[in-house]
Amino acid sequence: MTEKLPVVFVPGLGCTARLFEAQLAVLGDRPAIVADHTRHADIAAIAEDALGAAPERFALVGLSMGGYVALEIIRRAPERVARLALLDTTAYPDTEEGRARRRTLIAAAERGKLGSIHAATFARYVEPNRVADAALEAVVRDMLFATGAPAFVRQMTAILNRADYEPLLERIACPTLVLVGENDAPTPPDHARRMATAIPGARLAVLPTTGHLSTLENPDGVNAELTPFLG
Repeated sequence: MTEKLPVVFVPGLGCTARLFEAQLAVLGDRPAIVADHTRHADIAAIAEDALGAAPERFALVGLSMGGYVALEIIRRAPERVARLALLDTTAYPDTEEGRARRRTLIAAAERGKLGSIHAATFARYVEPNRVADAALEAVVRDMLFATGAPAFVRQMTAILNRADYEPLLERIACPTLVLVGENDAPTPPDHARRMATAIPGARLAVLPTTGHLSTLENPDGVNAELTPFLG
């Protein structure tokens, strides 16, 4: 019997393993690791930690900030990544407006204002019809508070200072899935389309009525794309 390829998941900003709960549930006996992205204020250091904890060869799935870490892993150790799934993320630098927004959130987190951060960001993260979804909001809020303010500051600092990964895209040689919610505001579908065009042989999937947190908002849609991709 062919041994199943292990999967390394990398969550997004202020998110925990709960972000991938529905995906982990359908993996069966396939080995899986959720990377720790809370300890460093630098994407490269997070990627090095993830590589140190990962099997020798693996499939890699990153959402949002997790996608930045995944791209850094590809840059550092492309021979170890057999398959790459980039979910609701971007390879491109922030706009000045985006950088200013991040600095504002860092300042709020440094004052311990996680509740105000959640209030300011939740509606932007999810599809408009899910803004009033109390159960979804509770999960997102709980993940943020489980992350905690100091780790959130480190994560946001790492994102703010991340590399421009656009030049890397054309060099990605492994099978790649680029997935995005059609109503993803932070990393919109046009970014995903550009990435999928630049990565040789990449598959693009745009999920309808889905926002930035696709694995929570539309777990069935994500699993329908991700499960066969992982093989």
